[in-house]
Amino acid sequence: MMRGEDIKRLIPQRNPMLMVDEFEALDEQTAHTALTVRSDNMFLYRNGELPESGLIEHIAQSASALAGYQALSSPQSGGTEGGLGTTQPPVGIIGEVKHFECSRRPVNGDKIETCVSFGFSFAGATIIRATSCIAGEQIAETQMKIFI
Repeated sequence: MMRGEDIKRLIPQRNPMLMVDEFEALDEQTAHTALTVRSDNMFLYRNGELPESGLIEHIAQSASALAGYQALSSPQSGGTEGGLGTTQPPVGIIGEVKHFECSRRPVNGDKIETCVSFGFSFAGATIIRATSCIAGEQIAETQMKIFI
């Protein structure tokens, strides 16, 4: 499990855009991440809710963290598992968000737990699937196309 400053090894985002507090690789294609919503979150509405755009950014950064884990754990970067063979986390871009469903917005103090998995990849584009929960209740799910 990675927390705090260690997360910055996996993703290029920095405060105030950092939207992942915890990371744990479950295998090469799946990871579990978490974000505790805080009052200084730049996406937070005045009423204390995190809008859908904040959830989407959290999910995208969760995918970025998994890509960073794959890249940094490659033999070429001193790791033991297969990856992209780099010492820097890769930069990703959201190409498409599909089938995004949000049943409720997180609020200040909620801990969002997200499971993200990589699917089909072709020509630099990867399809990801993600679900986000708070206290075991699923609050969002989506499919995205990301370019790394």
